[in-house]
Amino acid sequence: MTRLPIDEVIPELQVRLQSTGTAILLAEPGAGKTTRTPLELLQEPWLEGQGIVMLEPRRLAARSAAIYMAAQLGESVGQTVGYRTRTDSKTSGRTRITVVTEGILTRMLQHDPALMGVGLIIFDEFHERNLHGDIGLALALQSRELLRDDLRLLIMSATLNPGPLSELLGGASVIRSQGRAYPVETRYAAGPLGQAPLEQAVARAVRSALEQHDGSLLVFLPGAREIRRVERSLAPDVPGDVLLAPLYGALPAEQQQRAIAAAPPGKRKVVLATSIAESSLTIEGVTVVIDSGLRRTALFSPRTGMSRLVTVRAARDSADQRRGRAGRTAPGVCYRLWSEAEDRLLPERTAPEMLEADLTPLALELAAWGAGSPEELAWLDPPPAAPYRQAVRLLQQLGALDGEERITGHGRRMAELGLHPRLAHMLLKAADLGLGRPACRLAALLEERDLFRGAAGAGEDNDIRSRLALLMGKESLSRSTGVPLLQADERDLQRVAAVSVQYERRLGIKELAQAGEEQWFEACGLLVSFAYPDRIAKRRADGRYLLRSGRGAVFARKQHLGESPYLAIAEVDDEGTEGRILLAAPLERDDLKQYYGEHIQEERQAEWDEEAGTVRVRLRETLGAIVLREQPVQPVAEDFTKALLHAVSTLGVEILPWNDKARQLQARIGFLRKLSERWPDFSDEALAESAGVWLAPYIVQFRKRSDLQSLSLAAIFDNELGWELKQELNAQAPTHLTVPSGSRVQIHYDQGEPYAAVRLQELFGMMDTPRIGYGKVPVIMHLLSPARRPVQVTADLRSFWDNAYFEVKKDLKGRYPKHYWPDDPLQATATNRVRPK
Repeated sequence: MTRLPIDEVIPELQVRLQSTGTAILLAEPGAGKTTRTPLELLQEPWLEGQGIVMLEPRRLAARSAAIYMAAQLGESVGQTVGYRTRTDSKTSGRTRITVVTEGILTRMLQHDPALMGVGLIIFDEFHERNLHGDIGLALALQSRELLRDDLRLLIMSATLNPGPLSELLGGASVIRSQGRAYPVETRYAAGPLGQAPLEQAVARAVRSALEQHDGSLLVFLPGAREIRRVERSLAPDVPGDVLLAPLYGALPAEQQQRAIAAAPPGKRKVVLATSIAESSLTIEGVTVVIDSGLRRTALFSPRTGMSRLVTVRAARDSADQRRGRAGRTAPGVCYRLWSEAEDRLLPERTAPEMLEADLTPLALELAAWGAGSPEELAWLDPPPAAPYRQAVRLLQQLGALDGEERITGHGRRMAELGLHPRLAHMLLKAADLGLGRPACRLAALLEERDLFRGAAGAGEDNDIRSRLALLMGKESLSRSTGVPLLQADERDLQRVAAVSVQYERRLGIKELAQAGEEQWFEACGLLVSFAYPDRIAKRRADGRYLLRSGRGAVFARKQHLGESPYLAIAEVDDEGTEGRILLAAPLERDDLKQYYGEHIQEERQAEWDEEAGTVRVRLRETLGAIVLREQPVQPVAEDFTKALLHAVSTLGVEILPWNDKARQLQARIGFLRKLSERWPDFSDEALAESAGVWLAPYIVQFRKRSDLQSLSLAAIFDNELGWELKQELNAQAPTHLTVPSGSRVQIHYDQGEPYAAVRLQELFGMMDTPRIGYGKVPVIMHLLSPARRPVQVTADLRSFWDNAYFEVKKDLKGRYPKHYWPDDPLQATATNRVRPK
């Protein structure tokens, strides 16, 4: 075999894995780490009779790496080297190196936590930090700790920060290998990204690069939609010796292989790719990279429980990986479609999927593993609390977890299917109804994120039944229901159909007891609701929809589906105050009663009708925020109480008969609550929220809202406090303060800090500021003139007498010469008259 840079460090790697069992291998692009390392380790003594499992983050990279390694051994893939992905597998009894992806490692560990027969797990391109990679590492670490101390772990990457990972692995050695990359010149755009439409800017850069350079081009775009648009823009005027080759995850395997293979003699290629081509692949003949600087990712919102695809700037580690693609086989050039100033602002690293994704699959895997919480495992980045709690709640709604968050039998069956929990739940529920086949087709369609978006008719139609009709080839069925029949690439249809057949095998669908195809169309809404029970929606009078979760949703344009009274929504974005419905199916109300009866609640709602001056009572059946049925009924005594309490809780306690005494009592209690949690919360907000507790006993005989005016709030608050707290209140937050003149001065609590307003002459002889609230809080003294005009404010009387009094005395003596202004106020007699008697 040709010597590669990685060969220089293989001996050290062998020693480290032999002695410590863990290692981190950092190898620059072109070093050969993916395809050489497993082969070189295969003959190690500690691997005798055992195999290697290598986790690749992408299906294309997994297949390509396995095929290349098999060729190096002069074998076909599936012999010594094989691969397993979600949709394809080539292994045999002879296979010792298995390249896996997409949760296959997780399934292996769940099936056999000790992973017997495997001596080494390799996590390749770990810098991509996808969710299944993090789950697989966490489970493997616990397996190594509890069951297999001889299980060895190797983490490989080109751009990883090794420090935290080495610590996670117990101080694993970091081994570095130089790559075999050729120099790459980097050229930046004159202006910032976004000055021109993306497709135009990319197409212009491709045409210019084809004129200036030889060799093939690799163009990075955020998604398949942009790839198709650039391809359409370039197709009419591309030179005859140039082949356009799209490359993204949803393409059939043969088209992906065609994109990464060397161009035919006398030809060169323009490969239009997503981030799938960032790492682990060498596309023959590429000397030019054009980078749009964008990537597409799914962001999950715990607030709405929904994910949405967003286009964001690629981080520096991603941009550097893309740039390196131009120097794998010869010197190259990288065109970055953003300015140097923008480049300096790029984030250093791509955020781990753990911090952005829907964590429902992770929560189910941990429950199946037997972990009570994520804290029981070791993570490079722990699952964020809010998305994880959202995931647990959804799993409970799907019946996968019980009230104690332990996995149920249904949850174990869901986990074994290896699909997203939503789709797994749908398949299992559908199988029990004889609807397994249409459910498998729907699952295949849903997992591909609407293959037919952008196809003819798809923009005006959000009905998932049209996709099913296309997959079934049932044009007549589509026309009879008014659902448009879409058009799509036949290869895409074949791929989705093949995936649905795989799901049928996993589900173990039998030929008998299956519903006929004429029922498939009718069952779409029910099946979608099984996967997305939180997205059952009811049409409002204005045509918008209300989801069971309480969130609003709307169609972007008018269509036949928008007339359906109820919908099951498969895909909705998370933008704005109302989501935009992207894929849905009509749902029958009778199905809700039949299949969601245990979740439907009956409630009696009483509200005060201001115009009529009486109570209106309605009996409602609700599914979450959706009102399924509502009818008026005659009010009873309890309804009047409920209506009045509802008025207080919604309109606020301001509608109650407050007076100065009640407000002062409320303020005094609030003052002491700041000092001790022993005191109840009597704020307006808390009183409105808890009206059903403290107010209800006093209004049971009331029949109209005006009856509320007979209440004595001060007396009610006294009763709520009880005798002991009332005595403590009078001691620690008194209503009045007795001053040296003998006057009782009111203490005010309505401005946060307690204060008392008193004429200066009445305080002669008072050395220190009075303190209340367990002796912690001074009473702010507002000192007044004989005419009760403000003179001074102080929280420290002693300082006032020592420093400010003499200046104040001069002023007051001039304005009030008949009044008593002693030279020594601390020895003088206080008075509430002109002069003391």
